[in-house]
Amino acid sequence: MPLDSAIAAVTDRIRERSTQARARYRDKIARAQEAGTRRAHLACGNQAHAYAAMGPQKEALVEGRVPNVGIVTAYNDMLSAHQPYEGYPPILKAAINRAGGTAQVAGGVPAMCDGVTQGQTGMELSLFSRDVIALAAGVALSHNTFDSALYLGICDKIVPGLVMAAASFGHVPGIFIPAGPMTSGIPNDEKAKVRQRFATGEATRAELMAAEMASYHGPGTCTFYGTANTNQMLMEFMGLHLPGASFVNPDTPLRDALTVAAAERSVSITSLGNEYRPIADILDEKTFVNGIVGLMATGGSTNLVLHLPAMARAAGILLDLQDFSDISARVPLMAKVYPNGLADVNHFHAAGGLQFMIGELLDAGLLHEDVVTVAGDGLHLYTKEPRLVDGRLTWAEGPGASENDRILRPAKDPFQPSGGLVQLAGNLGRAVIKVSAVAPERQVIEAPARVFQSQDAVKAAFKAGEFTGDTIVVVRYQGPKANGMPELHALTPVLAVLQDRGYRVALVTDGRMSGASGKVPAAIHVSPEAADGGPLSLLRDGDLLRLDATSGRLECLTDLAGRTADPVDLSDNEDGLGRDLFAVFRRNVGPATEGAAVVL
Repeated sequence: MPLDSAIAAVTDRIRERSTQARARYRDKIARAQEAGTRRAHLACGNQAHAYAAMGPQKEALVEGRVPNVGIVTAYNDMLSAHQPYEGYPPILKAAINRAGGTAQVAGGVPAMCDGVTQGQTGMELSLFSRDVIALAAGVALSHNTFDSALYLGICDKIVPGLVMAAASFGHVPGIFIPAGPMTSGIPNDEKAKVRQRFATGEATRAELMAAEMASYHGPGTCTFYGTANTNQMLMEFMGLHLPGASFVNPDTPLRDALTVAAAERSVSITSLGNEYRPIADILDEKTFVNGIVGLMATGGSTNLVLHLPAMARAAGILLDLQDFSDISARVPLMAKVYPNGLADVNHFHAAGGLQFMIGELLDAGLLHEDVVTVAGDGLHLYTKEPRLVDGRLTWAEGPGASENDRILRPAKDPFQPSGGLVQLAGNLGRAVIKVSAVAPERQVIEAPARVFQSQDAVKAAFKAGEFTGDTIVVVRYQGPKANGMPELHALTPVLAVLQDRGYRVALVTDGRMSGASGKVPAAIHVSPEAADGGPLSLLRDGDLLRLDATSGRLECLTDLAGRTADPVDLSDNEDGLGRDLFAVFRRNVGPATEGAAVVL
């Protein structure tokens, strides 16, 4: 199928915009490739330190004739998604040894859980943890002794940070290895109802705790379609996972077989063999366009509107909000997974999942097929699904039809004709809104503003009964320069209750709402942020605002001429729970429209 003209136009625009940055990047990678495998060039003392604990494999390492694979792991056992990684290194090393290579754990990277820090002070470190992860992975790979790398990470900031590091070390081949989602717990809509009942005082904390524990109940990724599972989708659409690897549950024979297969593949794609495929060859403008297409077709997390530009910049590719909006306008929404629907990712996977979706999008000309992936050349490889036949891993043709059209539909009969992500622009700046779960009659809101400096202040006003009519809630000074751009997910139950009471409500913020943003219209990532002199800093209670997702406008209808920003005290954001350590990040972070990145 010929490539769709709109997708081709966006790709060409990205390529042209990125010409100079991409050329600098490719030149850097070429110089690294010319140097060849570095172990042979290390001094004897350097090598002795690197191999001291390697036992009988020392000789192979010294000779430099077999590939040495570096494992970068985000293991900790506080994150349910990363807990399965505890046992991966021995499995990976054994598989690599059998395949004729050697392996070492190159280093670990931090991995925090946004589910734990939602509404808490620690969330102010969350976005910056992505750049810390990139830096930490860079330290792990800086020993310069690895012919390829295996990246073990899943959740919200971990995968983007690892991709940024992998791009920086783009001459080194790499494969991303998931651990899979936990098995399904109580239905997500049932959990959401308990949260809303708790917000209004109708449910006890014990009831709330029981619902939460029944939802997040075991090892693996949370099963709703938030940022973590959106990351996993991206790794398939971008060819960095093995085909079909994303949504296989932990501690199953198929999961183990895929992990072993990734280790074996990491040996065969080094420069010492005949299938050398460095990360730099994978991460080009076509691959990032494919990632955005996947984001829109699945109704994925708005956080990736921040992460994808940051990942792309690491590879010399410059993305813009308009790219997301234009692709969203062309790509149909094919999936309904919570919070866009009632199903979870396990149900989505069982209905045909990513293999069905990629096949449909290729047939519709909405994806670049001619890309390099870790599995081989061509995205068609990702229409195949892994199976165990007599204990042996094989890939078979993926499903040709959806098994449940309430969860997954073909491209010609989608849930919506567009992906549901819209760029907003106007006299309040630029922002994005996810409308895939917002009812059409709520996609245009015109109402007076209530202006707050924190989500706690919003919740206090709610408890005091101050919201008695249509309102656009503005929560400002939540951008990266102000306080690290925390997610404001704790506002979701409050705003949903107001909407259910019949009020027309919306949120406007320079903060984030995450992949769990749902049925309440939310203009997020407003840039320039209030702390950077953005127009949000000029707003006052009662100003008439208009959020129009149908025309892509975000405007204040009250005349702001002559206003100056009221003084604001941000000192509470400067210390406590590590915030003092991140002052340099707040001072140097870029705008949300460019990924809110620090290290690039």
